[in-house]
Amino acid sequence: MKRFLTAVAVTVLASGTAVAADLGGAHLKVGSDTTSPPMESVDPATGKIVGFDVDVVNAICGKINCTAEFVTTGWDGIFAALQQGEFDLVASGVSITDERKKSMDFTSPYIVTGQAVLMRVEDQGMTIEDFKAQGKKLSAQANTTDAMVAADAVGKDNVIAYDTFSASVIALRNKDVDGVVINGANSAAYEREFAGELVVGIQELESDPLGLVFRKGDPTVDAFNEGLAAIKEDGTLDQLVDKYFGIN
Repeated sequence: MKRFLTAVAVTVLASGTAVAADLGGAHLKVGSDTTSPPMESVDPATGKIVGFDVDVVNAICGKINCTAEFVTTGWDGIFAALQQGEFDLVASGVSITDERKKSMDFTSPYIVTGQAVLMRVEDQGMTIEDFKAQGKKLSAQANTTDAMVAADAVGKDNVIAYDTFSASVIALRNKDVDGVVINGANSAAYEREFAGELVVGIQELESDPLGLVFRKGDPTVDAFNEGLAAIKEDGTLDQLVDKYFGIN
C-alpha cells in the first residue's frame, strides 16, 4: 500500500495534553457516500458502515464527548443535504479545496493522499503522456476533485464523468474508457477486488488533503480540530493509518 499514498499527514491546531472541548454527549449524524473502501463502505456481512473515516470520527468523538451515526448519502447530493441539516457533518474522503471553503468549513487535514489511475491490466505501463498522445479516455466520478485532476491531465474533451464511482469502473471494464482517476487511498482495495483484470498503472498525479466537513460557521469544527489534535498526539491516528494503509 505504501506506493499508493503520496503522504500521510495531519495538521493540528495545538499540542497541549488536555482537550478542552466537550460536546456534552451530543449525538451527531455523519453523511457519507459509503462506496469507497477502505475510507468507508458497507460491510455486506453486518450491514454496518465501516472504514478509516468511521474510525477517525469515532476516535475524535471519544476525545470530545460525542457519538456519531453514519448515514449513507449519494455523493451528488451530499453537500446540499449537509446545508439542509440532514446531518451534522460529512466524512467521505472529501478533498479540501479553495472553492469548497467558500461555502463550507473543514477541519484541519487528517490525511493527504495522491490520485492514481486505475486501468486494465493489458494497458499497464501507459503514462499520462501516452493517454494524451493516443487520445485515450479517462473517467472519474462527477463533481469530484478526481474529475478535475482527470481534466487537467488529459484535457476536458478526453474525460467522461459518471454520477457514481462504480459506473466509472464499469465503463473501464467495458472498454468505454481507458482509465479511472481514483483516490490513492482506495487503490489497493480495487486492485484486490479486480485482481488480474484492473491495476493501478499511474500513481501520485496530485496531492489531495482530506478534511471533515461542516456547515459554514458551525463552531463544532473547532471542537473536532481539538479532538483531531488529541488523536494525533496520543498516537491513535497513526494506529488507524497503519491499520488501513499499512505505511507507518
